[in-house]
Amino acid sequence: MGHPTRGSVDTLASVVWISGASSGIGEELARTVPDEGARVIGISRRAPRAVEHLAADLSDPASWRLVGASFDRELAAFQGGRVVFIHAAGTIEPLGFAGEVDNERYAANVMLNSAAPQVLGHLFLAAARHLAVDRHLVMITSGAARSVYAGWSSYGAGKAAIDQWVRDVGAEQDRRGGARVLAVAPGTVDTPMQALLRAVADDDFPQRQRFLDLHADRRLADPTEVARRIWRLLDGGLDNGSVVDLRQIDR
Repeated sequence: MGHPTRGSVDTLASVVWISGASSGIGEELARTVPDEGARVIGISRRAPRAVEHLAADLSDPASWRLVGASFDRELAAFQGGRVVFIHAAGTIEPLGFAGEVDNERYAANVMLNSAAPQVLGHLFLAAARHLAVDRHLVMITSGAARSVYAGWSSYGAGKAAIDQWVRDVGAEQDRRGGARVLAVAPGTVDTPMQALLRAVADDDFPQRQRFLDLHADRRLADPTEVARRIWRLLDGGLDNGSVVDLRQIDR
C-alpha cells in the first residue's frame, strides 16, 4: 500500500512496527492499531494485509539489520507522540523431541524464538533512545515459558528467554527514563498455530489432546479481542518489565 513520504512521517501521531503481522495475533494487532493515522509497518516473510510490508525472515540474522535500519530511518527525525514495536513473530515448528527433529529447522526455531526478540528489541531501543515521546516495546510470550511441554523445547525456551529479557530490560529502562517494556502471554487463541498443534502426531507432542479438547469445547480466545486487549495494556498501569498473562488481567 502507499504510505506517507519521509517529510510527512514526522507529523504522524505514531509509528508502529509489528513482527509476524501476516498471520495470527500479529495480523490482528496490525488490523486493530488504535492510534488514528498511525503508520503501521508489518515485518514478515509474506506481505500482511492493509499495512506496509518490511520483508524479513527473522530466523535469518541477516534480516535483523534490515529491521534495525528501518527503526533508525523512521525514528531519526520523528516528532510524533508515540512509537511502538510489538514482536509477535514466532514459530512452534518443528514440533518434536530435541535430538529427533531436523537440525536446520531446530536451529532456525532457536534463532527466531530466542535470539531475534533480544536483538530486535535492542535495535529498537537504540533507535528510539533519543526521542522524548512515548516509547513502547511489547514482546508476545506464552505460558509455555513456565510449563513443561514435551515436543516444544525450543519454543518454550525461547519464550522463557523473552520473559527474563523483558524483566531485566524493563529495570534498565526505568533507570534511564526510557521505553516501557512488557511481555504479554495471550493465552490459547484461535490462530493457525493452534491448527498445527492439533495436526501433529501424538508421539511428537504428547499433550496434543489438551489442545484438541480446547478447540472442541470452543475455549480458544478470539484473536481480534485478544489484540484489542493487548493494545489497551499500553495505556494501563503495568510496571516496566512486567510479564503478564492476559487471562489473569481484568477485562
